[in-house]
Amino acid sequence: MENSSPPQTRSRLVRRLGLFDAMMIVMGGIIGSGIFINPYVVARQVNTPFLILGVWALGGLIALAAAFIWAELAALRPEVGGQYAYLREAFHPSVAFLYGWALLLVIQTGGMAAVAVTFAKYFLQLTGLALGEWMVATLALATLTLINCLGVRAGSAVQSFLMVLKILAILALILCGLLLAGPYPDETVNPTPPVSLNLLSTIGAAMVPVLFAYGGWQTASFVAGEIREPKKNLPRGLIIGVTGVVILYLAVNVVCLRVLGTSGLSATTTPASDIMRLALGDTGARAIAAGIAISTLGFLSQGMLTAPRVYFAMAEDGLFFKSVGWLHPKTRVPIVAIAIQGLFAIIIALSGRYEQILNYVVSVDFIFFGLTATCIFVFRRRKENRDAAEWNGITRVPGHPVTTGLFVVICWLVVINTVYKYPENTLIGLAILCAGIPAYFFWRGRKMA
Repeated sequence: MENSSPPQTRSRLVRRLGLFDAMMIVMGGIIGSGIFINPYVVARQVNTPFLILGVWALGGLIALAAAFIWAELAALRPEVGGQYAYLREAFHPSVAFLYGWALLLVIQTGGMAAVAVTFAKYFLQLTGLALGEWMVATLALATLTLINCLGVRAGSAVQSFLMVLKILAILALILCGLLLAGPYPDETVNPTPPVSLNLLSTIGAAMVPVLFAYGGWQTASFVAGEIREPKKNLPRGLIIGVTGVVILYLAVNVVCLRVLGTSGLSATTTPASDIMRLALGDTGARAIAAGIAISTLGFLSQGMLTAPRVYFAMAEDGLFFKSVGWLHPKTRVPIVAIAIQGLFAIIIALSGRYEQILNYVVSVDFIFFGLTATCIFVFRRRKENRDAAEWNGITRVPGHPVTTGLFVVICWLVVINTVYKYPENTLIGLAILCAGIPAYFFWRGRKMA
């Protein structure tokens, strides 16, 4: 089981990415449109400054715990497909297949679709073009699909460039909010309600947009087969990248509360634009609209770069169309896998609303986050009787097994609460996931035949 990955999967892709690329991929997979929009969604759920900052801080701690867990997994299994490979080797190919199935039909393509719709909205606001949002979203997804078919170096260069612009946009928002926009007039602050089941459920609902905004760290592991010295560079990229994102996100929320106040934040649907308008007028609002458009485009670029490596690994295992595992002889990238992902993202973008997509993506994504974290227990048990020298240089999860166990519990509580709060939307994602069970037996039958 431990050595079940096919040798060709490890050798056919070319290692062209370094530590900086890994950091940019980690941060690019997390920072999309969420941090510019979701603060108002959170404020409407928990309307006190303490709880607003508290849920974003809690989300940051969960993301940091995940960074250490994925860092150890990446050091132990630096293989193509990342999370897919961990599930395959820890449990069974069927579990890994269900993850890849959900990634293609729900998690990755759904997240990209939600962000593509947001990109289209801000792009049209910025340019004033008389185009439909669906058309702009489709063109963005199609263009990035084409760019990433040109090769991992081309895709990574575009992704790193857009990531640097994203960081600059967030820093501009923070600095303008702190230095140029005046503080919100004194308001009556709602008292923090007493602890109750209803409060915990409300906090759980507020965590959905927070965790959506923090999600994406795991996608860097998908390109482990194309990172130089992955046992060293990928864990470092994960930890540094996630830490940087947590700091930026908390700073953005402090600025939102300082400039807009709790009531102003919960009343708006465009907090970033409102802050920049107060700081620099309409010029500031247009500037941040451009920043958000760039940020969403960067997130889409990262998704196009990373996730197709999972579908590639599935094809290598004989659990998907053989053509999906085909690499272009010149660019050495799985162009069929990239094209399929782009097509499904376009379909979802044309069929759903942002809130619907967000809920069914989070519910399915966090099932597999929790399950993947349990791989640590499996891999450590397998290694416990081996030479301790094998652990030299491998990043370890601090506080394991307590921290890992808590992460697993939190992930599955998020799933339960999301189903409870938004049953109709989340059940769509869970139904698609369950449809993967007969699909697995179909592909396994083809492989055996």
